[in-house]
Amino acid sequence: MAAVASLLVARLFTLPEAYWAPLTTLVITQSSLGAALTVSWQRSVGTVLGGAVGVIAATFFGRGVLVFAVGVFLLGLLCALIRSDRSAYRFSGITLAIVLLVPRTGPPSQIAWHRCAEVFIGIGVALLLTMVWRDREAS
Repeated sequence: MAAVASLLVARLFTLPEAYWAPLTTLVITQSSLGAALTVSWQRSVGTVLGGAVGVIAATFFGRGVLVFAVGVFLLGLLCALIRSDRSAYRFSGITLAIVLLVPRTGPPSQIAWHRCAEVFIGIGVALLLTMVWRDREAS
């Protein structure tokens, strides 16, 4: 139910890869509310970092394997610097790969923005459902 809801919300915003929203929702809803909040924060941070590094890398260095490799390394350093967990690092790498490696005609900033929006929709719907479902279980 939550995955379908997040897909519909992403489609409402006419995001080109709306399928990322329900995928994110499915990952997040596997956790309890407390765990979902923590992992959601880390995945949000990672997505934003990966998008930012991807935009900067694509704008100044182009797209390719070497640029991607350096970007993944830099993301590891950034995630360590801000003391984020592996979830943030994984999501940052996924976002970086989407921005740098998937052939697109749009600008990197638009690709990164869409990825962030899709993930945020998926996380938001998952958290909402987790809170609602938890309330029903407690009743």
